[in-house]
Amino acid sequence: MMAAGDVPARAENLFVPEPANSRIFRNALGSYTTGVAVVTVMGPQGPAGMTVNSFASVSLDPPLVLWSPAKSSTRHGLFTEAEHYAIHVLSAEQDGLSHRFTRGGAGFEGLEWDFNDDGVPVIPGTLARFECVRSNLHDAGDHSIIIGRVLRAAHREGEPLCFSRGSFGRFAHNIS
Repeated sequence: MMAAGDVPARAENLFVPEPANSRIFRNALGSYTTGVAVVTVMGPQGPAGMTVNSFASVSLDPPLVLWSPAKSSTRHGLFTEAEHYAIHVLSAEQDGLSHRFTRGGAGFEGLEWDFNDDGVPVIPGTLARFECVRSNLHDAGDHSIIIGRVLRAAHREGEPLCFSRGSFGRFAHNIS
């Protein structure tokens, strides 16, 4: 019996994740809405960045965060070998910035940026920024997990850029 205000359950597709149904597994994972971030490092060829949605907080004391680059990325080694990096959380109006750092994007070309105290390229005006030193690196299947200790952080007010089910969007406040 349903209580008032309950939403009726819809039929679910129960499955065991395996290579043959990886698209279904990916669709299920896409049901979890995330924020969007750009991670930046200084590489041998200059500044580099990668758009990610795998950013998460780990600990307040000590201040630790993590993110997970795919091993299939041509930039994977650049990020797993970097001692320092910056994670930029994007605001709802910065979806264009997220596209700059995807495969084939313009990257830092024509973009305003600066160096932080550790020589890492930082992008001004993002919703939040976490300047990190690598603390741990873990193998995780087809990804790596990079845990960083936050050395400095910046934050401003604004709405976050969200990613869900393969699309970018905005957070909708519950008005009830």
